[in-house]
Amino acid sequence: MESHDLRIFKHVAELKSISKAAEKLGYVQPNVSQRIKVLEDELGVRLFMRNNRGVTLTKEGNILLEYTNQIISLMDKAKSKINPEKWRESFVIGAPQTISAVKIPQLLSTFLTKNKNIDVKVRTSNKQKLQEMLSYGELDGVFISGMYNYSQFETVYSYFEKVMLISPKHNQLEEHHDQTLLINSDSDCIYRNILLEFASKSNFKHPTIMEFDSLESIVQGVNDGLGISIIPADVANSRKGIIQTVQFQELSETIKIDFVIKHRKQQPQSLNKFIRYLQSL
Repeated sequence: MESHDLRIFKHVAELKSISKAAEKLGYVQPNVSQRIKVLEDELGVRLFMRNNRGVTLTKEGNILLEYTNQIISLMDKAKSKINPEKWRESFVIGAPQTISAVKIPQLLSTFLTKNKNIDVKVRTSNKQKLQEMLSYGELDGVFISGMYNYSQFETVYSYFEKVMLISPKHNQLEEHHDQTLLINSDSDCIYRNILLEFASKSNFKHPTIMEFDSLESIVQGVNDGLGISIIPADVANSRKGIIQTVQFQELSETIKIDFVIKHRKQQPQSLNKFIRYLQSL
């Protein structure tokens, strides 16, 4: 097996599409299909099942993907050790928007100051998609809250986050009617669920629900007087001196955030350094 073919295989597996992998790699689709066929012929098994929506890994394909991730990780590690100026270490982490807005930049700022030869990429998505990306090796670790797939992943670091209720200054929360709740469109968003529970406990009568796809849109919506919301305290505190038309109220609830990685023997050296940094905090 050639390492180049394994990298092509990895792209197809992660994107679940030969055409998307070809586009990302800058190849024509027949070339990608041919390299996959070469691998399948060499191994004597089918690596993908074709369907109308793209491709999915077979049992054998999943096994090869696990080893491919280890092989590529080891190759990248060797390059960075031999010539660190040319081949920098790297890892990719994921998080929902609410976590990536303030907390992750704070963590990475100190970490990268001490590890200047490491490149880090941060991808944001919803909880379900993040777990899927971690499972397929697109991510090396994710920050998430609540339940996750314990059979595949493990927590290596946790912290607790305070939450803040934000509302327009003219809003009277004690008036339990005509409230509009600004929530994330992701049904798994922990802040969405806390706000809905808060509204229920506060006996809000038939509140209007307004969904947004981004944290910034929610904050801006509150600033413009559309309604109320609950966001991480770190995010709220970073806006206090900027937004003059919003009132802030810290709640008693705290949220546990876990940094989760996949169960496997080989982890990128750069990721191990990041984990050790987190655990030293």
